[in-house]
Amino acid sequence: MGLGGSAAERAAWTRPHSGSFKPPAPPPRPAPGGGLGLVGGGVGSARTVMELHILEHRVRVLSLARPGLWLYTHPLIKLLFLPRRSRCKFFSLTETPEDYTLMVDEEGFKELPPSEFLQVAEATWLVLNVSSHSGAAVQAAGVTKIARSVIAPLAEHNVSVLMLSTYQTDFILVREQDLSVVIHTLSQEFNIYREVGGEPVPVARDDSSNGFPRSQHGPSPTVHPIQSPQNRFCVLTLDPETLPAIATTLIDVLFYSYSAPKEAASGGTGPSSITFFAFSLIEGYISIVMDAETQKKFPSDLLLTSSSGELWRMVRIGGQPLGFGA
Repeated sequence: MGLGGSAAERAAWTRPHSGSFKPPAPPPRPAPGGGLGLVGGGVGSARTVMELHILEHRVRVLSLARPGLWLYTHPLIKLLFLPRRSRCKFFSLTETPEDYTLMVDEEGFKELPPSEFLQVAEATWLVLNVSSHSGAAVQAAGVTKIARSVIAPLAEHNVSVLMLSTYQTDFILVREQDLSVVIHTLSQEFNIYREVGGEPVPVARDDSSNGFPRSQHGPSPTVHPIQSPQNRFCVLTLDPETLPAIATTLIDVLFYSYSAPKEAASGGTGPSSITFFAFSLIEGYISIVMDAETQKKFPSDLLLTSSSGELWRMVRIGGQPLGFGA
């Protein structure tokens, strides 16, 4: 199993100091019914039910080569600032030293003309979201819980995933053709719902194992190098109504501010800092990841972050795009 996609989706985040990362995401719509879930320990503790929601987005993943950025500036500005004109509800743009990685739904994909600069992954990806219920409380599951309860079991069944973390929540993307395996693999631990017309519909649990690959345990034979650039990153959000106020700065940072990675000091490994900027506009919510130096270019009164003002370090897997089967 590989966390497919370019280096943009391979960045993990570690905190240089303790504290809370981000406020809870807006809680997902309560799902009907009940069902078995993971049970919290201790006498009298509320039962914790894990839910997996299959959202309505059908997403394409693309890699835009830096030399071709000029050809796509017009449609990207439309997707960034005029989502109502494009009707795109799932848009993510990530700049790395190698390329620009885009995740867009079918409406957004229509805005991007084919060219030699644009590589498109063959698969269509579905978007999953995990939440946990304990009594009346509903909260998004963190990355650690997702890795343990979703990514690891799917890896044993050779199902590749993409992760997209935003200020509000964490999304898991799986290939559309893998959905039946995903449901079969996770149905014992999750109540699974599929959004239809904006409403969650329970997915029937299938206890049969016919036609599904057996779990394959053991270490992966593929080993990739790990780098940790010296940049400190912040995860921010923004009221969509104030997006026009930072439009000029955002265009400058995304399209006109690229600089080559700074090399580490003598004896070090990997670059001391890299270019990394991620902007997501998903279902009306904005999320931005940028380094602390880039943040200084933006008005401080418009960007929102956690009360601790926490900064993050990046752990980068592989020094180059690994493709979708790595």
